[in-house]
Amino acid sequence: MDIELITNILYATIRTGTPLLLVALGEIICEKSGILNLGQEGMMLLGAVAGFIAMYHSDSFLIGFGAAALTGVLISLAFAFIALHLNASQVAAGLALTILATGLSAFIGADYEGKTVTALPALTIDGLAAIPVIGKALFAQDAIVYLSWVLVILAYLFFKHHRAGLAVRAVGENPSVASNLGLPVMSIRYLAVMFGGALAGIAGAYLSLAYTPLWTENMTAGRGWIALALVVFASWRVERVMLGAYLFGFASLMHLVAQGLGLSVDGNLLAMMPYLATLAVLIILSRDPQKLRLFEPMSLAKPWHKGH
Repeated sequence: MDIELITNILYATIRTGTPLLLVALGEIICEKSGILNLGQEGMMLLGAVAGFIAMYHSDSFLIGFGAAALTGVLISLAFAFIALHLNASQVAAGLALTILATGLSAFIGADYEGKTVTALPALTIDGLAAIPVIGKALFAQDAIVYLSWVLVILAYLFFKHHRAGLAVRAVGENPSVASNLGLPVMSIRYLAVMFGGALAGIAGAYLSLAYTPLWTENMTAGRGWIALALVVFASWRVERVMLGAYLFGFASLMHLVAQGLGLSVDGNLLAMMPYLATLAVLIILSRDPQKLRLFEPMSLAKPWHKGH
């Protein structure tokens, strides 16, 4: 395998892992507040189509990604109202959201099927991008990739060193105690869900505006579900999410690796790798449920209302 191929694989791994990183980061914050939102796949799809349509008509990436984030927030508010105010099952509400959003995105995007837009340009840092092997991967990416790195650092610092981060964790562990201490449990959970929705929308738009700058039905291809598994893989720890996202991103590029090694493997089999990797990770983690529960927020997916 030559140096150029390794460089390109590293570069593509980060690009492929970026939407997973964004969605998983938003879901971690959501789950740390005690809310399990299984609607990530649907929010990504709606973000992808909303961002694409906005970009198609405005020719502005800012408007495109802004529209995607706003769409994610609005659809997440619908989930939050059903799951938090009406106390419906979070699992059922999330699944219903994904089913609804999948159909709605196909309906909204029907007139744009197969159309393309200009891809989000790379922001190359001259000099550093020429570093062998890692230069292109680290210093020739687009703005959303750099944004994802900043968000990971901010989220880590938020939970480790900021009182608001401790408040989110307290609400996720025991909302009744947190409420008795004066914390606004419902407001914190709403904000966490909205933040997760915004990141899911941006992740979807990254697919339709940067990764493959076009709109096609179901273009997320299960990435929202993989991101949910990634949260468990990372044991609800922000610092592990980036590693996991890029590992899954690398698994999605196995056809390039096989090509570089000169292996002749069926392309359809290699396309299954990220999903097989997801199943393998969940099986391995389930072998030690006690250890897994040490990191899982105690009130995750449990309905709560003040005074009940």
